[in-house]
Amino acid sequence: MKKALKIIGIIVLLLIIALFLTPVLFQGSIEKMVKKAANDNVNAQVEWSSLDLSLFRNFPNASLSLEKLRLINEAPFKGDTLVYAKEFNLTMGVMQLFKDKGLSIDQIYLNEAFINVKIDSLGNANYDIAKAPETSKSSGETKKPFQLNLDHYEINSSKINYLDESGTIFLKLKDFNHSGDGDFKSSVFTLHTQTDSKISFDYDGANYLKDNSIVLDADLEMDLENMKFSFLDNEAIINQLPLKFEGYVQLFEDYNDIDIQFSTPSSDFKNFLALIPETYAANLDGVTTTGDFKLNGVIKGKVDDTYIPTLDISASSSNASFQYPELPKKVEDISIDVEIKNETGLVEDTYINFNGVKFRIDQDRFAGSGTINNLTTNMLVDFKVDGVLNLANISKAYPLDIEQKLNGILNADLAANFDMNSVEREAYQNVNAKGSMKLSKFDYASPELAKPLHIDVATVNFTSNTAKLNNFEMTSGSTDLKMTGNLTNLLGFAFSDQPLKGNFKATSTNFDVADFMVEADTSSEISDTQTASGSSAEAIKIPEFLDISLNFDAKSVKYDNLVLKNATGSLVLKEENAILKGINADIFGGNINLDGMVSTAGSPNFDMKLSLNTIKILEAFEQMELVKGLAPIAQALNGIASTEISLKGNLTKDLMPIYTSLTGNALAKVINAEVQKDKMLLLSQLNTEFNFFDFDNLKVKDLTAKLNFDNGAINADNFDFNFDDIRVDVSGKHTFSNELNYKLKFNVPAKYFGDEVGGKLAQLSNTDLSKMSVDVPVTLSGNFKNPKVQVNTQNAIQSLTSQIIQTQKEKATNTIKDKVGDQINSILGGNKAKDSTQTDSTQTKEESVKDKVKDIFGNFTKKKKNN
Repeated sequence: MKKALKIIGIIVLLLIIALFLTPVLFQGSIEKMVKKAANDNVNAQVEWSSLDLSLFRNFPNASLSLEKLRLINEAPFKGDTLVYAKEFNLTMGVMQLFKDKGLSIDQIYLNEAFINVKIDSLGNANYDIAKAPETSKSSGETKKPFQLNLDHYEINSSKINYLDESGTIFLKLKDFNHSGDGDFKSSVFTLHTQTDSKISFDYDGANYLKDNSIVLDADLEMDLENMKFSFLDNEAIINQLPLKFEGYVQLFEDYNDIDIQFSTPSSDFKNFLALIPETYAANLDGVTTTGDFKLNGVIKGKVDDTYIPTLDISASSSNASFQYPELPKKVEDISIDVEIKNETGLVEDTYINFNGVKFRIDQDRFAGSGTINNLTTNMLVDFKVDGVLNLANISKAYPLDIEQKLNGILNADLAANFDMNSVEREAYQNVNAKGSMKLSKFDYASPELAKPLHIDVATVNFTSNTAKLNNFEMTSGSTDLKMTGNLTNLLGFAFSDQPLKGNFKATSTNFDVADFMVEADTSSEISDTQTASGSSAEAIKIPEFLDISLNFDAKSVKYDNLVLKNATGSLVLKEENAILKGINADIFGGNINLDGMVSTAGSPNFDMKLSLNTIKILEAFEQMELVKGLAPIAQALNGIASTEISLKGNLTKDLMPIYTSLTGNALAKVINAEVQKDKMLLLSQLNTEFNFFDFDNLKVKDLTAKLNFDNGAINADNFDFNFDDIRVDVSGKHTFSNELNYKLKFNVPAKYFGDEVGGKLAQLSNTDLSKMSVDVPVTLSGNFKNPKVQVNTQNAIQSLTSQIIQTQKEKATNTIKDKVGDQINSILGGNKAKDSTQTDSTQTKEESVKDKVKDIFGNFTKKKKNN
């Protein structure tokens, strides 16, 4: 007995050792076999990060696991990932490890996979990657590297995308879990499946299902020899709607044959609510319903490149109602009769009939009907709606997940029929429409609006080619607005990818832009690359879908701290551009005219022409950031000015100018202004340098300056102006960050130096004091907050010296002329010439004059410093 136990123990030990050693011994050959099988069977790149062979994971079977498996397409989808799986696991009998070919697979597990199926516009499918199987020359049998003798398979926590570009179909399954059990070794067997997922479905750009929940437990009869798959016992739940299926799908070489019937197993009206995604319908527990709802369908026929199955799907309900337990209102008198049909098998012959959809909330009744034909060609639409609806009752009867409460009364009586080709070609003569819609007492509040919006009344009448806005009256905060106009392609906007076109006229007694805008965070610093107000986190975009022209007349418009009176003009919104035409308003005690354009198509930019006429300078400086950047000196001028500005450049994402990008020019004219030196440090320093006259007593009149803008700099063309009888020549530039680089030349009359200095200058030059002036060059640098003023005395001395010498030369010449005249008169009079010739020295001593001028300026400078 002991010997027997010993032998058994040795055998068990050998088996355990074999279980550990077998994966090590066979893993290399198994991996080579898998790689060869992949290369021999698919036209795609197959790769994985690691291969693991285990005899314990699915004991007593062997388990082959591929980590991070990727199947990457070749042309025409080169580089696209067809399949990715975090783990791909195959289970097989242990004896399969000892075979050199033809592995038999019993189970497959695919975990956390992404399957990306695509069919391009030419009909090429990215899943069509299988190579034709090789046939043995000796036996004529097809070589099979793997045999799928499955009894179980699973796909867990995965995602499947199906995109058909030729049919504009997009199907997405996420959180997909599916398992199946059956004997795949048999030609006919029963497959038991369980599936749950969330499904989304788009067709031709329209979304029909979005994250709808689907659960399906189905038994299928699998006839592999005839490729026929039939429904046996099954139960499906779409969202919360239960369905039963019958019928089969059979695959042939050139086509597929489908014969499927489905229906709701019960007729409770709650089945209709279950069709609505849970996100919008909420939980149906506790909902009370009356009436019935039936959903039946037959899908039958062959499917190939030409035909689809015929369709006969209907949904109906009569005299139904529902009420959610937590809501006070009930939806009653519900009637539904909808059909989806195709009787020929040609996809273009599919049509939808809305024979009638009606409901009532309290005393408000609403009804609609219509048909849609030629779904895939020139769609024909015919519909009619009629009723009154209190919008506040909707959220009291149905659990809408909206941030703001709805209220207001909607009246609708509208009928229309049209074909989509006419709408897309804007051939509205082929559109038949009539009726009206009226919205009254409508209130709307949103985090995106600073103040609640109240529409007192909005009335629209519909004709074949226009939707006429007969009356629109709105208030928001302190703003009031009335508007009339026409929309010329409302149907094109609603049913096709066309911009909304219209022309409107608006009037307002008071329009405050702040009533419609929520303040964004701003930065306090201003640089050449920033704007005066910083930038918000989200870009402002002019809507691409608008093609609107608006003529307006507003008694008062307030924007930030600007108030415009009697504002008129037009605004055109088109292709992400806002075009301003003929804008005219009273502002700053004068008038403003504006034409320009703002674009958010691509990088935001603007281009404008602005005229400010006879405005008050200080008001403009205090209220307009642009004036502060263009002319900082305006803060020290109290008076009247006019200016014309042509400017363009780039904008930040919240539509404020980027100063370094600005280009253009300006013509500014100061009509009359008094200087207030205490309001600007620069003028105070100039006043210190020229303390022989007081800037506070100076006035500017008829100053005209030409400016141009480039790379964030404001360049001044050479210009001059007068401070009373002092002429000032100016040239140079400054930047929007207030850096200075200017050269001034003050032509100062000698009288400003006082009697002592002025008298010496007059005596030296033998000139009347009133005719004597001195050019004083001045350089300005630094910035407006910390200016640097440099007076060039040396140049002033040189200029004055040259002026005096020229005067003395002219006087000497005149003296010689007088003496020559006397000599001629003496000769003609018979007098004898004197022996001695009187000579007057006309040569000036420049160094002597220059020294005397230096003494005069030196004494003046010392006096100024002492003062």
